[in-house]
Amino acid sequence: MTYLHNIGAYFIMVKDMFRKPTKWSVMKGLILKDIDDLIIGSFGIVAFISFFVGGVVTIQTALNISNPLIPKYLVGFATRQSVILEFAPTFISIIMAGKVGSFITSSIGTMRVTEQIDALEVMGINAINYLVFPKFVALMLYPFVISIAMFLGILGGMAACIYGGFSTLDDYITGIQLDFMPFHITYAFIKTIVFAFLLATIPSFYGFFMKGGALEVGKASTTAFVWTSVAIILLNYIITQLLLS
Repeated sequence: MTYLHNIGAYFIMVKDMFRKPTKWSVMKGLILKDIDDLIIGSFGIVAFISFFVGGVVTIQTALNISNPLIPKYLVGFATRQSVILEFAPTFISIIMAGKVGSFITSSIGTMRVTEQIDALEVMGINAINYLVFPKFVALMLYPFVISIAMFLGILGGMAACIYGGFSTLDDYITGIQLDFMPFHITYAFIKTIVFAFLLATIPSFYGFFMKGGALEVGKASTTAFVWTSVAIILLNYIITQLLLS
């Protein structure tokens, strides 16, 4: 019953997020701050992980197709498919659930503990719209982060492939271009938008409705990360089944 109650409260919060909007002059500043915190602040860790994981994917692929009868360009093909279809949209989103999700939950949870949310509500402000909606808008730019992750993952694979001596640059590029389907990019960005919505709302829910003191803020951040990751993995399966099968 607790889980069903939480799911119901979550959907009510999502609905309330669009009610009684805050003045645009105030909201604009909140959105720009959240873009800086959630999107621009994530570029560094996303770039670092994407580049080196792309290299690892390439190395593992090359080592597993060492048969001389298998063409070397399949290394680039396998890297492209792995990075675009799964690594960039899903793996990076789970990492972001830890980084961005924990930040959102702890920041809103701290406001709950220090009674700042109560003060907003006393002033007649829709606290859910004031706190959650800017994060929702900011994370609609999340596909730009994933597009950088895709590019750097493939670039990291290329670096590992050439400097590791697994194939030539021409073979790698041939593999990247082989049987390319533009719909795979569309599929990846559809997943990314859905995951961005989860990253904005689930951590906000656990931060907004938490009870207790400073210790419970940490517990709420952990719970938010777990359930955001679970939701991402489940919806990843459902979206893949619907769009690719």
